[in-house]
Amino acid sequence: MKRKKTGQPLNVVDNILNRDFTAKRPLEKLVTDITYLPFGSKMQYLSTIIDLYNGEIIAYKIDDKQDVHLVLETLRQIPTLTDDCILHSDQGSVYTSDAFQENVKQKGITMSMSRKGTPADNASIECFHSNLKHETFYLEPHLKSSNEIVAQTVIEYIKYYNETRIQAKLGYLSPVEFRKLNRL
Repeated sequence: MKRKKTGQPLNVVDNILNRDFTAKRPLEKLVTDITYLPFGSKMQYLSTIIDLYNGEIIAYKIDDKQDVHLVLETLRQIPTLTDDCILHSDQGSVYTSDAFQENVKQKGITMSMSRKGTPADNASIECFHSNLKHETFYLEPHLKSSNEIVAQTVIEYIKYYNETRIQAKLGYLSPVEFRKLNRL
């Protein structure tokens, strides 16, 4: 087991996903990450989980603290699983924490982690977070005015992204339209 400089265990697991960002069924492969939202009066953080089957945001949480509580609250939003599921993350301390690892295990999920310092190993969620910022805050500076407006903008964007924003890889359907059309 690898150790942090402080002597605490570092629960790093293998990169099972290995940049295979395709899934044949819902909830087969999920990716998660945290992004900074430095736009309001105080820094906020967005924890997100994406289903690689259709690119749908299936769980998210916004908070002013980037800690284990943030990712656990996001993880709790995942629906009950009936089949095998992989959850892929980076090697951030919140994901390697004992609390997160135990909760993932209790849900029957297999963890996968990117190689250290390799964001391309989690490209799907990195891309979503980039699109979120570029399609909202960078285009509309007035959206940066308060934390409440920042949070509301994120919530509205996720709804738009899931229900309206079409994707070429989904046959020019939105993630929700694709899921409904291809019910398994």
